[in-house]
Amino acid sequence: MEKLATGYSLVEGPVWDRNRGLVFADVLLGGVFALSEAGDVTTLFEHRRGIGGIAVHEAGGLIVSGRNIAYKPFDGSSTITLLDRDEAADNVGYNDLTTDSKGRIYAGSLGSSPVFSDGREPKSGNLYMIDLDGSATKVAQDIRLTNGLGFSPDETVLYHSDSGRQVVNCYEVYADGKLGDKKVFVKVEKGAPDGLVVSEDGRVWVALAGGGHGVAVFNADGSTSEFIEIPQPMCTSLCFGGIDLKSLYIVTGSDGSDSDRAGSIYRLQTSVAGCAVAPARVKLRAMD
Repeated sequence: MEKLATGYSLVEGPVWDRNRGLVFADVLLGGVFALSEAGDVTTLFEHRRGIGGIAVHEAGGLIVSGRNIAYKPFDGSSTITLLDRDEAADNVGYNDLTTDSKGRIYAGSLGSSPVFSDGREPKSGNLYMIDLDGSATKVAQDIRLTNGLGFSPDETVLYHSDSGRQVVNCYEVYADGKLGDKKVFVKVEKGAPDGLVVSEDGRVWVALAGGGHGVAVFNADGSTSEFIEIPQPMCTSLCFGGIDLKSLYIVTGSDGSDSDRAGSIYRLQTSVAGCAVAPARVKLRAMD
């Protein structure tokens, strides 16, 4: 396992971009960055904090979460909001997100912020699908603390971390992108399930935050496959990258470390490839 970068507060949202390498955000200090395979870091976007999820959009930019779900183009032109928050309806923003092979976006909302204290009692959020025409639909509800999202290789199952309940849930996925009933896939005993990815063999790789010290890997039937330990307690997320998608990038936060700038990025070579995450293809239009 290689340590490629450090000095961040809370690294989240890792996604592989074949043109830029590993794209990631610093939730607390702000900014979106790219880490090349050679280990060089460049800044893509400055300032914006609270980004827990990122996806590449085919138009040439990124979909990012936070106070809303928005498209930020690489050329510096105007940001486009795709799905806004609604505080009156207990939606204070969004955390992790992913895409399916058609390019639809799935994003979980937050009933209250897990990192920016707003004085609210903890409340549950929901899961939304943004369809190709730009319309948004609630597809699941009552997620205590929404986190990682990932599809099975055949896209018949969507896995979804609920850190607040220490479970990874799963849903049947219908042809129109909507979801069946929520079911518990696994209960996590050590730490809290955060970001997750799925490999081509159907295994689910789950970052364990809150003292988890690594990645728990589960077979498709929910049984334990292996555990990958890292030298930091706050394992926040992960993604597969590299030309063959066999480089597992693991990212961390600073909690439990001796510095508030201990957020780091590790890389581990694996024998199995990760499932490719398609670029978003949803229509880009400014909200009325």
